[in-house]
Amino acid sequence: MGYTVAVVGAGGISAQHFEACQMMDQLQAVAVADLSQERANDVAQRYGIKPYTDYKQMLEVEKPDIAVITLPHFLHKEAALFAASQGCHILLEKPMAMNAAECDDIIEAVKAAGVKLMIGHTQHYIPENLAAKAIIDSGELGQLVMIQDTRHVNYYADKRPAWFFEKNKAGGGIFMNLGSHSIDKIQLLTGSRIVEAKASVSYYGSKGDIEGSGIAWVRTKSGIPATICQSGYKGASKNETEIIFTDGKLKLLTSESLWISKDQKYEEVTVDHSTPPFVLQFNDLIRYIEEGIAPSASMEYSRSIIAVVEAMYRSEETSRDQAIAD
Repeated sequence: MGYTVAVVGAGGISAQHFEACQMMDQLQAVAVADLSQERANDVAQRYGIKPYTDYKQMLEVEKPDIAVITLPHFLHKEAALFAASQGCHILLEKPMAMNAAECDDIIEAVKAAGVKLMIGHTQHYIPENLAAKAIIDSGELGQLVMIQDTRHVNYYADKRPAWFFEKNKAGGGIFMNLGSHSIDKIQLLTGSRIVEAKASVSYYGSKGDIEGSGIAWVRTKSGIPATICQSGYKGASKNETEIIFTDGKLKLLTSESLWISKDQKYEEVTVDHSTPPFVLQFNDLIRYIEEGIAPSASMEYSRSIIAVVEAMYRSEETSRDQAIAD
């Protein structure tokens, strides 16, 4: 069975969705919408589709089977609810919404409309992450003990759109945008939801009212402790997850490489890159539509990530550990 696809938002991430469509016989991209006529035209010309400046008009006219939503965070709820009302299945970029209450509104509307929605948590489809999870699940390194996730990047770079630095549009700063990836990665690797968090953040950024760094201690329902350390200030970039077991370690450089240590040195693990992550993501959505098998990045799962982010912010405000409902 084939599906038509329209993308709401012509920013950089839209290209990966269109390229995945081109690789898949089941999908046909038909349109893109963006407030910028020039940007919509550029993307439309590149992929041989129709441009729109009004996404609601696009969905009403094109009636796509699948709507991919790649808008700023504060527009996720509005766009998801409208797409559902039009009978579209939905692939919604992360984070799911600005807060857990908005997530609940989306879940309710999607279920009422009888459509399928999944969230674009690409951590679930990155080859290095999948290889690391396979090793964890195999038990070859013994008991999983803890996880340390570190991410340093110049978050205030000029190329980042201005809305990212406004809390009322982004929902938060580095913890909401990149921290949600770390939360997702920890839950994916452990196969367990985070139920407790303690965090501290800083506000030394050069623009906006969002936090520019944060450190958090979290614990999963299965009892695994993990740390999340993120900085958006200047300096060398780093994206590394250290996974510690009783009989060895994994060093995960997401989207780059995976290393295993059973003694005093690391050896690189061979990783299968045969299928691009965005193709795997669409495959999950298609299976959900056709077979009713919910993807790992389901609506309820994705809501849990937002709940953890909110708990981390509450912890900063109260200087106390925060429990997260399972």
